[in-house]
Amino acid sequence: MTTQDAPIGVFDSGLGGLSVLDAMRALLPRESVLYIADSGYAPYGEKTDAFIQQRSKAIADWLVERGAKMLVVACNTATTHAIRHLRSTFSMPIVGVEPGIKPATLATSTGIVGVLATAATLRSERFKMLLAEHEARCRFVCQAGHGLVEEIERGHLQGALVEDLLVRYLTPMANAGADTVILGSTHFPLLAPTIRRLFGDRFTLIETGSAIARRVQALLPEHGLAARGLSPGRIEYFSTARTHDQRQALVAIAKQLPMSDLRVTVSGVEIGHALADL
Repeated sequence: MTTQDAPIGVFDSGLGGLSVLDAMRALLPRESVLYIADSGYAPYGEKTDAFIQQRSKAIADWLVERGAKMLVVACNTATTHAIRHLRSTFSMPIVGVEPGIKPATLATSTGIVGVLATAATLRSERFKMLLAEHEARCRFVCQAGHGLVEEIERGHLQGALVEDLLVRYLTPMANAGADTVILGSTHFPLLAPTIRRLFGDRFTLIETGSAIARRVQALLPEHGLAARGLSPGRIEYFSTARTHDQRQALVAIAKQLPMSDLRVTVSGVEIGHALADL
């Protein structure tokens, strides 16, 4: 296999990165991808900073060993806490997730923006610095989406519990006057249809999958890595999920995505790391 024909390695704490993969597939259909859902350790948002960094490094090592030519950290939490370490470790291009704060400030009319993210993202210094850069223009109403990632990991994109959590988290944003909501986890764009059903056109939803895909598209030829073939690239799915039901949740959600191949199969993998799961 030539370097150009090698796959792009994409990973997330679980199923959220499928929203990024879908955007990449739409823009870069010739590229092959190795996608890892680290569902056995999700959600990262409830883990320590040291755990997130070590876990991200272990997965990146696994992808590089299997020939990945580029890494996409399709996880807000892992990007926030680990991408600097990954870039200092690997020489290949590494693309992470930006929180979408700047496009949200440009989209809002009221000057009030809601942020639905994981607890780890909200507490990170990087995220706090990004907020501080734009606080003169906007007021941000931040909320940790406790429980939502876990429901998505079970394959639940709607239903009573998901809807109850969304109403609980987004109603205060609406009451505060927010007209724009940043979906600050790659898991949360998967809930966009449910959010729109519950809140109508109350919010402009900001997600970053398309921006990530465009960044990958720009970097591939810059580094001489763009696929040369004319046929569609191959997508391989892997999961660290410990149960068959968890792996089937990945299959179920992947099949719902616009650019998905309906013949989705998932291989279970074990990826060790240095720290205990604390």
